[in-house]
Amino acid sequence: MNIKEHDCVVLTANLPQEGLEAGDVGTIVHIHKGGVAYEVEFITLAGRTIAVATVEASNLRAISERDVNHVRELQSV
Repeated sequence: MNIKEHDCVVLTANLPQEGLEAGDVGTIVHIHKGGVAYEVEFITLAGRTIAVATVEASNLRAISERDVNHVRELQSV
């Protein structure tokens, strides 16, 4: 996977401890050990950070040209 800092990525697995679900979009803020894991910031559409999580590469994918934005409301704020 060729992901760089500041790239947008899609979460491919739920991270319930962070309140995140597969399909949530985040921004890479740090790359761990050459891409084994990534520090990803997830924000609301209003710009509020909801989580900064360390995510294994296997639980992320790059944004594709066929991706469509979708909105879900957080259960707790």
